[in-house]
Amino acid sequence: MFGFGFLEMPRPFNTQYRCYSVSMLPGQERLDVEKGGKIIMPPSALDQLTRLNIVYPMLFKLTNPRAGQITHCGVLEFVADEGKIYLPYWMMQNLLLDEGDLLNIESASLPVATFSKFQPQSEDFLDISNPKAVLENALRNFACLTSGDVVAITYNEKIYELRVLETKPGNAVSIIECDMNVEFAPPVGYSEPTKVSKESQEEHMDTLDPTSFMPEVQGFIAFAGEGVRLDGKIRKVKNEELPPIIKASYQRGVPDFDYQFGNLKFIRAVKKEDEKEKETLESTFEAFSGAGQSLRQTKFIN
Repeated sequence: MFGFGFLEMPRPFNTQYRCYSVSMLPGQERLDVEKGGKIIMPPSALDQLTRLNIVYPMLFKLTNPRAGQITHCGVLEFVADEGKIYLPYWMMQNLLLDEGDLLNIESASLPVATFSKFQPQSEDFLDISNPKAVLENALRNFACLTSGDVVAITYNEKIYELRVLETKPGNAVSIIECDMNVEFAPPVGYSEPTKVSKESQEEHMDTLDPTSFMPEVQGFIAFAGEGVRLDGKIRKVKNEELPPIIKASYQRGVPDFDYQFGNLKFIRAVKKEDEKEKETLESTFEAFSGAGQSLRQTKFIN
């Protein structure tokens, strides 16, 4: 007679657990769970999943019944206490969960990802020299992505948050053994720098006055005073009629014609002889101290 074979159809896995962050997991600290997108479930869940003939890889849909938030994840280990599951902290934030809240877990089958777009939540992400390589390395610890989630990756002992803006071919995709194109949107609060044209730069350089970079004039300055009225009244001066600021005359530097290639000179102090000569000149100088002469000859009376 003929034998008939029957294929057992996979049945959905749907149950509720008390959820906790990874920091509440007994034993040593599990940083590998915190850096990825996978959860830790109890051993009874593995026994139930194998009996239900679940399709591999095991992917799950997580729903917060109180807030209505949804995300997707994979499973890392089945070592949690019965009735409890442990989630990364960033996943609990997306689902608006507190420690010990009830979480609904349902098995899911997701399409393979072909495209995803991320938006950094801080401008510090621009300091990374090769962000695509860093993201590719971090996503190895993830099993799937959900549009709207804010995932956290760690690089150089610093946590960067990225919002999943778009995924194709669906709002939730599997990223296990896939060839996915990645794009980045401008970070939150980022504004592109204004570009200055070469013409405006050249005009700005032409309008620069070299005397503005010279030190202020010190000592005696001829004809630098202000006029005074004989009646003692003060003249009202408009802003346009303010006296000009007296600046030192621009003098070009004299090149060192005795310079030899490979020698550097560091002049640390001015010679004392030059300072003494400058002091003597300033002390002997007196304004309008010359003697007057007359064109007419004086007549002497005997």
